[in-house]
Amino acid sequence: MKLFIDTGDVGEVRRAAEWGILDGCTTNPSLIAKAGRGFKETVLEICEILPEGEISAEVVSTDREGMLREAREIASWHPNIVVKVPLTPAGVATVRRLTDEGIKTNVTLVFTVSQALLAAKAGATFISNFVGRVDDVSTDGMAAVAETVAMVERYGFDSQVLAASVRHPRHIVEALAAGAHIATAPMAVLEALFRHPLTDAGLERFLSDWRKAGLSIG
Repeated sequence: MKLFIDTGDVGEVRRAAEWGILDGCTTNPSLIAKAGRGFKETVLEICEILPEGEISAEVVSTDREGMLREAREIASWHPNIVVKVPLTPAGVATVRRLTDEGIKTNVTLVFTVSQALLAAKAGATFISNFVGRVDDVSTDGMAAVAETVAMVERYGFDSQVLAASVRHPRHIVEALAAGAHIATAPMAVLEALFRHPLTDAGLERFLSDWRKAGLSIG
């Protein structure tokens, strides 16, 4: 499964990229606004940090012509950019057109397998199934991820299923079990994947024994 970082903070992307396990980055208008920098400069810097990554950048228009105009502009910035488009009638129509033009797309704000079907039929590169926001209303968000994976595999759609709105490491584990192709998570969740009390305790024991023995390397 691919791991993306969900952020508009270039510093976070740079730190996570140092681990050598990052496959891409997802942004959205809220994350870009929070970062407090220009949209294009932020996206292009992320592309430079992750030269082999897939970088999602979102349109903000809500009508088809506006989305198409913005999507073509965004896609022209860098070959690694994937254009994010919301799951609306205008959005799906936009994705169909962009797919025909060879522009990669990420359909966002997908909450059900029926919505995911529309994105897949339009030719979406990624289908972003939101998990945490569904859990917030007492429903199992990961169920839709599993259903979407099954649909894509059963009918041979080219779309990849992306587990989004990830809130904690358990969501990553559940995304693996559901067969998601990608999970995108904020920096805090990615950092939490490293942590386990037994890892900390084991490392401290190893280092303590090493120091007591007076050993050195070289």
